[in-house]
Amino acid sequence: MSAQLSRLRELMGDPLLVPIQKGRSMTPTARALALRGPLRAALMTLGSVIQSELGFDPWNDKRVFRIAACDTALSTICEPLIASIAKHAGTQIQVSLNAVDPGLIGRQMEEGVFDLLIDSSRGVPLGMRCTALRTDEFVMAQRKGHPRGSEPLTLDGYCELNHLVVSPERESFRGYMDEYLRSAGMSRKIYLTVPTAGMVPGILMSTDLVCTMPRMLTQSQNDAIETFELPFESEPLQLMMAWHPRDDADAAILWLRQLAQSPAAPQASSSDTK
Repeated sequence: MSAQLSRLRELMGDPLLVPIQKGRSMTPTARALALRGPLRAALMTLGSVIQSELGFDPWNDKRVFRIAACDTALSTICEPLIASIAKHAGTQIQVSLNAVDPGLIGRQMEEGVFDLLIDSSRGVPLGMRCTALRTDEFVMAQRKGHPRGSEPLTLDGYCELNHLVVSPERESFRGYMDEYLRSAGMSRKIYLTVPTAGMVPGILMSTDLVCTMPRMLTQSQNDAIETFELPFESEPLQLMMAWHPRDDADAAILWLRQLAQSPAAPQASSSDTK
């Protein structure tokens, strides 16, 4: 170990590890910490190259898949994806499903923390490979029996309502829709923010708040919640699947990507046809 460390120190022009004053432990230098991310990425690339040569057998190979997904994707895409993995793979496969941290996801994808990202087109970091999985329109949801009634929305009426917004960022009292309202010289009152869409139905049913959300998230609540077309033009939500370019040929991640795109079983190993 000491000979290898000496060679690394000479190569890098830095001690890399230095002794702690008390005890016999070592601590990394700033240079060593700076190298951690690039070295991890290089090792991930090497692993992907080896994996592409070996192929992937989902019934017998051992693999941990690490997926980051936005809140909408967790309940609409990831649930059936997990069911498909369970159906088309053996018990050696493990899956770690994680919420997206918008402030960290770019670095995490670069460092290989996650194999796959499922997020809106706005949330995909630059430099990632990606493909569209699903598109949906935004609607405004309210409880049945809401004092507003069931008339079509007007822009003024929409802005006068008390809004609930789903945001993973703490105290973020704004959402995508506020950009469109601002361009029209309008604004709305955001009364409440919550971290997950799973909280929305219960809050809507017990208050007079309204929520602008993808239509797909309201379909299981048709008995208690009604939806309305927005009174302004807005871009649809496009859910994307993204991965790092180094994983293009990784047979296991290719299998996972194929499974995310289709409910049918993918081939165990094949070329990516983007």
